[in-house]
Amino acid sequence: MSAAMRFLIIMSSILVMGSTLSAPTLAQAPDVAVPSGDVENGRQIYVTYGCYQCHNYAAHGGRAGPRLAPRPIAFRAFARYVRTPSNQMPPYTTEIVTDQELADIYAFLLTVPPPPAVDSIPILND
Repeated sequence: MSAAMRFLIIMSSILVMGSTLSAPTLAQAPDVAVPSGDVENGRQIYVTYGCYQCHNYAAHGGRAGPRLAPRPIAFRAFARYVRTPSNQMPPYTTEIVTDQELADIYAFLLTVPPPPAVDSIPILND
């Protein structure tokens, strides 16, 4: 799917935010355990859908988006926020990111290692 098409889908979703889904999504399901996800597919989706543009390739956060990894928030809170964000992030409804893709992205976030300690970076210790 092209970036232009994805943008149109996101904008359309914003316009129909008031509509409800007939089946509960992962974000709405009570006491959901973390679903199994495919790490490599999650990494690919994270890049393809442009998550890195705000959250950085390593998900350590950036100027426009908060840190997502390492140690991401609980899956249920993550899914709820992705589906109905409260800030400038566009909503990623199930028409844009399926529940399985969301689980894959979360699986990827769980594998992101912490950044190196400052004292282990030679240029910062001169």
